[in-house]
Amino acid sequence: MKRHEALIPLSREHHGTLILSRLLRSDAPAFKGLPHDEKGKAEYALKFYREELIQHFEQEEKMIPMLKGVNSTLDSLLACMQLEHQELHSLFNSLNQDMELSAQLDMIGRSLESHVRKEDRVIFPLIQESCTEEELNKLADILTEK
Repeated sequence: MKRHEALIPLSREHHGTLILSRLLRSDAPAFKGLPHDEKGKAEYALKFYREELIQHFEQEEKMIPMLKGVNSTLDSLLACMQLEHQELHSLFNSLNQDMELSAQLDMIGRSLESHVRKEDRVIFPLIQESCTEEELNKLADILTEK
């Protein structure tokens, strides 16, 4: 399914997030131009989180009030999305504090990948299927507000 233009910016941002998620996994191959050691990966992850992900999560959560009540499945998925955002905030904010760094990075990488895949493969298509063109255009307006 072709992505509606209202969701394209969010979907495009997922590319960098998927690269990060793969980089952080314990079985990750070396990525040219990205850190190879655990400390470097952790620093890169925190920088990406602060500069990209926090704002990305906020943008996605702007959709919730407008989409609430469109259908019960979407309501459940949006609630799940918001919970996953909270869990990811906690994982990033506790990086280097509780567990072995390698295990923390792997957990973040796997959680982040699962989250993004769910949004791209399930939530965004359901939004497109459930909303009218007018609703999707309003969604685009909401997502472009500063």
